[in-house]
Amino acid sequence: MQILTGKEVAEKVYETLQSDCNAFVEKYGFPPTLAVILVGTDPASQSYVQGKKQACLSLGFGHRDYHLDAETSQDELLELIHTLNNDPSVHGILVQMPLPPHLDADLVIQNIKVEKDVDGFHPQNVGNLLIGKPGFISCTPLGVLHILDYYALSCEGKHVVVLGRSNIVGKPMASLLMQKGRDATVTICHSKTEKLEQITKQADILIAAIGKPLFVTESMVKEGCIVIDVGINRVEDPSRKRGYRLVGDVDYEHVAPHCKAITPVPGGVGVMTIAMLMKNTMQAALQLAQKEMQ
Repeated sequence: MQILTGKEVAEKVYETLQSDCNAFVEKYGFPPTLAVILVGTDPASQSYVQGKKQACLSLGFGHRDYHLDAETSQDELLELIHTLNNDPSVHGILVQMPLPPHLDADLVIQNIKVEKDVDGFHPQNVGNLLIGKPGFISCTPLGVLHILDYYALSCEGKHVVVLGRSNIVGKPMASLLMQKGRDATVTICHSKTEKLEQITKQADILIAAIGKPLFVTESMVKEGCIVIDVGINRVEDPSRKRGYRLVGDVDYEHVAPHCKAITPVPGGVGVMTIAMLMKNTMQAALQLAQKEMQ
């Protein structure tokens, strides 16, 4: 059984990005810059934003932090996005989700310029992904592809079962894997799927992104499958100093012995998400800088 360590893959990505960033600064005189907007004080969101900031600083990227009050209005948030859209020194814009309930997340995403949508959530980028055209790809699915490529795990002709149909992971993941060049046969399962276990046991590659801790059990996987666990869930654990521990959507302890390969949680797909955000920001900076020079 092979452990697919996302940390190892991310380190290779960061090595390349460090070199790319140095070359970019030398050529253009300014760094690739990411603007991150956080509305409210959700602890998990604050932690994610801090992780993104640390990644930027470690690579030499520019970073703009915007922490807005939880009562910020829709118009105020859109005005900030409009300002950043028109700021040539900002190459990527990310609005940390989830937003407070009075804000319309879809409207916020639609107002981010497509060429600065480094999260890959804008409808135009999603549409380009679906038809196989260039555009920014949602960071978590892109991270999964990098893990598969790094460990030379081909999807060609394989039956891939994706557990979850979210716009952030499930849907783009399925679309990417069925593209020419990946050539997987993809089944999407969700909360309404009947005879779920029968379907998951057919999977050569099982991608769990359902948001339920330890949901995938050993009875749901066939011998020798590859399991990619996208889930990151907090479960209570009084034995831990923080009072909780992180687990995936897969019952790793019992599922791993039956796998050809599996990603751990933590240390698997999660670390790749920020790495892919940095990769998308680098891509955005290059495209925008080249456009300015034309």
